[in-house]
Amino acid sequence: MKATDEYIIPAPELRSEMSLRLGRVAEAMNESGMDAMLIATNANLYYAAGMMYRGYVYLTREGRVVYFVIRPTEVRHEENVVEIRKPEMIPGELGRLGIAPASTIGLELDVQSYSEIERLKKVFSDASVMNASPLLRICRQVKTQYEIGQMKEDGRHHVAVYRKIQRLYRRDMTDVEFQIAIEHELRNEGSLGFLRVAGQLMEINLGSVIAGNNADAPGPYDFAMGGAGVSPALPCGACGEIMRVGETVMVDVNGCFNGYQTDMTRVWSLGEPSPLALRAHECSRRILRSLEQMGRPGVEVAELYRRAEAIVAEEGLQSYFMGHRQHAPFIGHGVGIELNETPPVTGRSRELLKENMTLALEPKFVIPGTGAVGVENTYVVRTDGLENITPFDEELQNLL
Repeated sequence: MKATDEYIIPAPELRSEMSLRLGRVAEAMNESGMDAMLIATNANLYYAAGMMYRGYVYLTREGRVVYFVIRPTEVRHEENVVEIRKPEMIPGELGRLGIAPASTIGLELDVQSYSEIERLKKVFSDASVMNASPLLRICRQVKTQYEIGQMKEDGRHHVAVYRKIQRLYRRDMTDVEFQIAIEHELRNEGSLGFLRVAGQLMEINLGSVIAGNNADAPGPYDFAMGGAGVSPALPCGACGEIMRVGETVMVDVNGCFNGYQTDMTRVWSLGEPSPLALRAHECSRRILRSLEQMGRPGVEVAELYRRAEAIVAEEGLQSYFMGHRQHAPFIGHGVGIELNETPPVTGRSRELLKENMTLALEPKFVIPGTGAVGVENTYVVRTDGLENITPFDEELQNLL
């Protein structure tokens, strides 16, 4: 969008795409018994409108949609775009448009604040409230062809940056300096400069560069690898220490080039890696090759995790798998508008893979005294297996 462009919601070129997405949501609403839904949080607004604004998307089970806009002002007015100052104006505007009051309304109970929910309950005081958050998460799992195209574009930029990482290293660099150099390339490549993550307890910058024993530092977040970080305000990732010979350097940084994301990890070493580190790294690659073959529609998500566990046991690497001092209970997750979407790839998952789901798979290991190893790719679930949309050399490469 240029400074001189009109603010049109949704953008004209995305109208058919938004109709497809909201049609899916309306179908799921009918199955759940929900009459209407009010979408208010950023990630779901972006999914439902294709752009960011302050306001709401109101959707009926019949598929009728109204975009209620608080900011920006002076949006182009069309039949389904209504400017308001506050949510209390919504019922009156719905009546003006001939939309009957809902007897049940879905609100995003999992992600909105208590005060916001209480306010909206008063706005729709004649309706019973249902939780729309799980329904929206499920609808967002299966991507449209447009969304997959956006993620593939993101993957191309992501890979382009990783191709430059080898030449960014300088002797006696700290991990933070290395990460800054990588982030500079990300921004030059077109990164928006932030990552959208799900959950109020999840925070991250543009990703993690984790060298040596910092990989064994436990952290508070549900990430595969921790890292001490440089401040207790964000105890995650690079910690400011010089990267030394004999260590591995895990690069797990992201771009978010267009509102969608891919997730990718590669590992470099400073000098020759230890035999154990190399064996664990190759085990990660073996796991991914196996999961790429079995990851088809109808397969239980938990089966992916159990297959990874079985391969790790065959290699005798259980003590190092998904952490050493602190283990992560998953080997992957959904990815899309948010970095950590559903489904999580755990042994407890009850979900089945569906065609056009997008997953990041990251079987990783922490080797004490050396660092983290392993590979992460982003995949699209296809009828013949998983399609890798972050194709880049997976070898444990030497920075020296």
